Amino acid sequence: MSVNSQNLSILNVLVLHGPNLNLLGKREPEFYGSVTLNDINELLSETAIKLSSQVTCFQSNHEGTLVDKIHEALGQYQGILINAGAYTHTSVAIRDALSAVEIPTVEVHLSNIYKREVFRHHSYIAAIAIGQISGFGALSYQLGLEALVKHIRAK
Repeated sequence: MSVNSQNLSILNVLVLHGPNLNLLGKREPEFYGSVTLNDINELLSETAIKLSSQVTCFQSNHEGTLVDKIHEALGQYQGILINAGAYTHTSVAIRDALSAVEIPTVEVHLSNIYKREVFRHHSYIAAIAIGQISGFGALSYQLGLEALVKHIRAK
């Protein structure tokens, strides 16, 4: 049986956390639970190891900084996992940056954005992402990473 050498290579995934996610564990626990951003990053690092991958996690409250990180991802990362927070519903700039770099992207959210306020039901990112996972708390990130890595390896 032949083994595809690409399947054995380490994949580099950029994880982007948008505004206010640095307050996880303190912010609106009825929506986001008690998990902290550090807890999520540790979960992702452990999951990445099991997937023969590695993650680089970055959080910013600033739209332009997130756009810059997306641009810098070219040639460094094979995938992007993003929770753009409120920018999901407002940022054409982040959507356009993700579209421009053409790196497979999965959008994740801790809460089910479709069970929340109506303005959260629209995502600028969803149309250019390979998929979206929401509503499973920190597990949304883990599922998103697993799906992203499997998608990349299948290509």
